[in-house]
Amino acid sequence: MEVTISRQLANKWTKTNALRSNSYIAGHIPPSRLLNAANLRKMLARHGMVVVKPVRGGGGVGVIKIEKLGSSYRLTHKSSRRTLSSFKGLMKALNATRLKRAYLIQKGIRLATIGGRPIDYRVKYVKENGVWTYRSMVGRLARRGLFVTNLCRGGTQMTAAQGIRRSLSARLVAKKKREMRHLTKTSTALLESRYPGIGQLGYDYGIDRKGHIWMLEVNTRPQ
Repeated sequence: MEVTISRQLANKWTKTNALRSNSYIAGHIPPSRLLNAANLRKMLARHGMVVVKPVRGGGGVGVIKIEKLGSSYRLTHKSSRRTLSSFKGLMKALNATRLKRAYLIQKGIRLATIGGRPIDYRVKYVKENGVWTYRSMVGRLARRGLFVTNLCRGGTQMTAAQGIRRSLSARLVAKKKREMRHLTKTSTALLESRYPGIGQLGYDYGIDRKGHIWMLEVNTRPQ
């Protein structure tokens, strides 16, 4: 079995924009912008909750959740929460945390949960002997007290079927798995046409409480 040596695409913003060029895929990508004060203010006014993450990086490192609470803001990083009374104070705290690295802002998705803990899904898709193959599809349940689900941050792995059944409904298992596979196949065809040489992809999907699937991230070096 020969696995293609895979081209790396570290920049999340580049991948997001490529995928948004397809209207079907775009309907599954949370609204996103590059982080600056004006964009953050607009996104919080519109969505109430956003996630900011490094343009380059993975493993949940540096991911921050921000919520607008009336005239104040709550910033959650790892297991710590801070409430800031002004937007200026929020930006100061954010800039101290992100250390001048480029970040993007993504609309916060209220994921379906199990026992109050959010769950998302990793679909690993690999090119073997010239053919794209599904290697795995698993659910990742966040450690209690955290909003990121990464296994390296203490998340719990389960089958996708278990995750969908326990967070949504048993009758949705087959449908949601089929939708994730279709999104994966369509997105991979688009990415491969733009970036020849990619050979392995890890798609992170979230399913919100209404059952809509969101593509949270695509990794070219999936763990």
